[in-house]
This record gives sequence, C-alpha cells and structure tokens, in this order.
Amino acid sequence: MPLRQKIVVLSIAIFIFILVLELVRRRKLREEYSLLWLLTSLAMIILPIQYDWLVRITHLIGAALPTSTLFFFGLMFLIIINIHFSVKISKLSNQIKKLAQENALLRNRLEKIEDREKQNS
Repeated sequence: MPLRQKIVVLSIAIFIFILVLELVRRRKLREEYSLLWLLTSLAMIILPIQYDWLVRITHLIGAALPTSTLFFFGLMFLIIINIHFSVKISKLSNQIKKLAQENALLRNRLEKIEDREKQNS
C-alpha cells in the first residue's frame, strides 16, 4: 500500500476513533454502539500498518484483491448494522404502540371518573 494511502486511511481511522470517544463522552452515542465503531476504527488503523494481514485474509477468502476484501467486509458490516437497527426499531415500535394503547385506556378511565364526579356534584 502506498504511503499516501496509508496516511489517508490512518487519518480517517484516527478521526473516527476520536469522534466516537467524543460522542460517548457527550452522551450523544450510547456505549453499546460505541464498541462496534471503536473496533471498526481500530481495524482501520491496524490493517494499513499490517498490510500483509489483509493480503492473507484476501487469499484465505479467495478474493482477487485486498480492496475487494475491504469492500466485502465493509458491506457485511453495513448489513449487520442495518439488521441490528431494524430489530431495535421494531422493538421500539411495539413499545410505542403498547404505551399509546395504555395511555388511551388510562385517558378513558380518567374521563369516566371525571364524568362521575360531575354527575355527583
């Protein structure tokens, strides 16, 4: 890997690493999600330095070029993230639906109580 490419990749990876730490510190990103992003940025830091590891992984999975391996793992990473967020969104949607139903039942009960009080006074 040419030196210029290594510098660019390392700069981006270090930026992502610091950004994730800062987002966690400011409580804009939860710790459970930060671990995945920190591991990804660490891999982005290690692979340009240990380029022969990437070449070995490329030969191991039978890809033609190391860049193909990176794109493959990048795509797998995005698919896993999308599945994880889809599961979270589905769970949150069910919770919102349940809360809305409970709220409607409580509002109905409150209105009945208020109607009875009006009739008694």
